[in-house]
Amino acid sequence: MATKNKTEMTELVLLGLSSRPEMQPVIFGVVLIMYLMAVLGNTLLVLVACSDPKLQTPMYFLLSQLSLIDISLTTITVPQMLVHTLSVDRSISYNCCMTQLFFFMAVGSMEGHLLAAMAYDHYVAICAPLRYSAIVSHSLCLRITLTSWVVVSLNSLLYSLSVTRLTFCGNKVTHFFCDITPLLKLSCTRPVVNEMLIFTEGVAVVGSPFFFIWCSYVRIGIALAHMHSFAALRKALSTCSSHILVVLLLFGSLARMYLKPSSSYDLDQDRQVAIFYTLISPMLNPLICSLRNQDVKGALWRLFRKLHTSAWLSDKQRMRNKFRRTKG
Repeated sequence: MATKNKTEMTELVLLGLSSRPEMQPVIFGVVLIMYLMAVLGNTLLVLVACSDPKLQTPMYFLLSQLSLIDISLTTITVPQMLVHTLSVDRSISYNCCMTQLFFFMAVGSMEGHLLAAMAYDHYVAICAPLRYSAIVSHSLCLRITLTSWVVVSLNSLLYSLSVTRLTFCGNKVTHFFCDITPLLKLSCTRPVVNEMLIFTEGVAVVGSPFFFIWCSYVRIGIALAHMHSFAALRKALSTCSSHILVVLLLFGSLARMYLKPSSSYDLDQDRQVAIFYTLISPMLNPLICSLRNQDVKGALWRLFRKLHTSAWLSDKQRMRNKFRRTKG
């Protein structure tokens, strides 16, 4: 195919997860079920965190924000993949592709910043419990969240603009959404500037939250080593273990996908990692964060009981109204 630059490029073709026609219905069904589970699970966690009075704390505010991020991350990528899976036309306009790249990178980076804020929350709760309410507040969490959004948005804008300056040789993207890795692979020349951004500014923006999390857990580990109460130690480990697992899932996927030169990209493996990062991880996060959390499980039980009671009272009222109309 003739070389096309950014002024001539009007659309790109997303090749999806597989080119085998017989696999498309299977992929569609599996991905749809997982997407619905991810959205419903995270939505339920947001509703519980926002509606239950016992969960009106900074930690659960951050947890609800993490769930919103997971919903956004899957919704940015998966619905389009579902449409393309059962469609002959898998094209996406160049502008839509760049827009998807911007939002995906911003939302994906934001997840790391939220996990860093949650690590700080755990650190204060374990290492300075008597000062927790004075140090960690809703206003502090809100300021951290807004500041993080500004940082990741500027970072994502920088990446998106750098990609628009590339000259592409072809328009077939070996992926199911517009990610920076397969787009760099389409470049006619080695994207040196883009690689430098990934290994400098990108590492700073994405790596700094991981470094902060690591430092927080070093301090937490020291505090746990000096704990004499088995109940307090067990509660701290239960809280931290869920967070550590989510951190490992996120940063392990990011390192596997992006921290390597473009010449060593394996797009088939990257698609597998991407489906884990954009779909499986958001589906698992609500389970990881709630199964070992007694407060969340209690809030879920109260929510279900409230919904059941409301439905029962509504049915009872309808029966009364029906009886009155029949009697009258």
